[in-house]
Amino acid sequence: MTVSFGVLGPVLAWGADGGRVDLKGPRHRAVLARLLVARGRVVPVEVIVDDLWDRPADGAKAAVRTFVAALRRALEPDRPARAAARLLVTEGTGYAIRADRHTVDAWRFEQALHDAADLAPARALASLTEALGWWRGPAYAEFADMAWARAESARLEELRLTAVERQAQARLTLGRAADAVADLDAMVSTHPWREEGWRLLALALYRCGRQADALAVLRRARGILVDELGLEPGPRLAATESGILRHDTRLDDAADRMWAEATAAYDRTVAGGATARLESTVGLLRSLAMTGSGGLAAARAQRLDTVTAAEQLDDPLLAARIIGSYDVPGIWARSDDPAQAAQIAAAAERTLTRLPEDASAGMRARLLTIIAVESRGIRSSRGFDTARTATEIARALDDPALLAFALDGLFLQTCHRAGLAHERDEIGRELVELSRRHDLVPFEVLGHLVRMQARSAFGDFDRADTHADAADQLGIRNERPLVAVFTGWYRAMRTAATGAPIDIAESGYRAVAQRYEDCGMPGFEQGVLPLALLCLRVWHGAPADFASDTDWGPYEPWARPLLLLAEGRREEASAALQRTPEPPPDLLLEALWCLIARAAIELDDHPAVARARVRLASAAGELAGAGSGILTAGPVDEYLAELDNALSQR
Repeated sequence: MTVSFGVLGPVLAWGADGGRVDLKGPRHRAVLARLLVARGRVVPVEVIVDDLWDRPADGAKAAVRTFVAALRRALEPDRPARAAARLLVTEGTGYAIRADRHTVDAWRFEQALHDAADLAPARALASLTEALGWWRGPAYAEFADMAWARAESARLEELRLTAVERQAQARLTLGRAADAVADLDAMVSTHPWREEGWRLLALALYRCGRQADALAVLRRARGILVDELGLEPGPRLAATESGILRHDTRLDDAADRMWAEATAAYDRTVAGGATARLESTVGLLRSLAMTGSGGLAAARAQRLDTVTAAEQLDDPLLAARIIGSYDVPGIWARSDDPAQAAQIAAAAERTLTRLPEDASAGMRARLLTIIAVESRGIRSSRGFDTARTATEIARALDDPALLAFALDGLFLQTCHRAGLAHERDEIGRELVELSRRHDLVPFEVLGHLVRMQARSAFGDFDRADTHADAADQLGIRNERPLVAVFTGWYRAMRTAATGAPIDIAESGYRAVAQRYEDCGMPGFEQGVLPLALLCLRVWHGAPADFASDTDWGPYEPWARPLLLLAEGRREEASAALQRTPEPPPDLLLEALWCLIARAAIELDDHPAVARARVRLASAAGELAGAGSGILTAGPVDEYLAELDNALSQR
């Protein structure tokens, strides 16, 4: 039975048939609501008791257990009597709701709001309108005034207001200003401190030809802000008022109109011009890849076709421009699509050999960098050699943009052995300084993220924080939403690395994974949550207890021996360890070697112990895996000491 939950209004639950689940009395619903507020985290019984009763009676804990038992019967009526609960689970001394994201309306709403940022206006409007329709009243309505629900209810209300504003903006972009007025008027009436709501309402009225009403709205906004809050209107609100008074044409969908006119002119002018279209397409794909998860996935889907079309025109100079101009910064040393990456690298190699002798050195360097970038995570010297050569050429040419791109290739190839965080840190430092001097914003963001990762490897979280904050600010200012994926994971890892209890650290990992699910980077995302949890548990000596259907993605070979050991299957674990390949040369190299080390020690596999000792030696003093910026298996020195102890006992 699939159960879905509604918290965008009174707390409810529905069965697979759409029928209402009987949640019993108000205390039962309060327990359920308290667990849903925790978003999958374990809530100890003592916390539930303190949250639900001002003065708990002696039997309060027993009452909570009774409520939980009744909820389990209601939510999983077909569960056999002695079978473990799968939805409302017991962990330690507490309880948690293990619901899928799509089964809780608030979680779906948050994801829909996030995804709408990457959609075209028409699709964004449809998505936001549907999501806003899920609201039945204030979030956690009957519990919104209770301390444990207040913050989450307020947070969800803030997201709802943001969705209303974005819905209005989509309507304005689509030329449907009249449709936006009513919802915006209702919003500013109940939330008069939201300047963006006032601005959009005034803009909608102005575009409906109601200039006097628009100015009246702005005067009302100014009066409320100044008289009641003591604040002057912000620059956007003031600029809107000034623009309406001047009849400024920039208030009339200028960007959308110019885009439509430019694309129409382009179609008329270059109809049938394959070369111009291909070169324009790769420029568009480059921009698209940096707009967010949807744009990145779309760019990846089209890129290989563009390269193939360029090669078919049998013009190596054109092919070189098409292949080499896709200089999208890469921060993760594992490809999102290894098969496609191999094809693009091969196309770059073919084009490189076909270039005429008088082809520019810069063109050759770009092709070499493409080979390095597309060969990341592959154990071969070719990628590193091409990155190094491209960097030397770029320095000789004194070409800042080319050098930034080549340094990215060099960074992605500087993972060929453990302990290279210092080298990557130096690359990041040069990227930041170079990009600041020459206004290369995407590569300045990259440089900060590289340094965030590298400083984490040394446990230098103060400086890592500085670079994470700088990357976030640049990402917000320049509309680079994917930056937040890496800084969000970094902050979860930082919590784990700086002494948080394991349950808190695990909750942080789960929360960030849920928040950035489907981020458009499968090479980064696939299997990373269970790997982060496994590394955490191995470090703290906790059981490697995972569901049998856990998707480990590409990390399954390194997890398998420990999972089998946790099940007491030593012979199978030993065989799995012997089959475990060398970890790929990427940012998780040290973490994967620590998993091998732990399995080798527990299985008393002397050759594997010796091999892990040699591979990890150069990373002494680092936090294993923290150089990835997303997870850690703890200090490498602890593993080296255990490996030395295991070797000394032979």
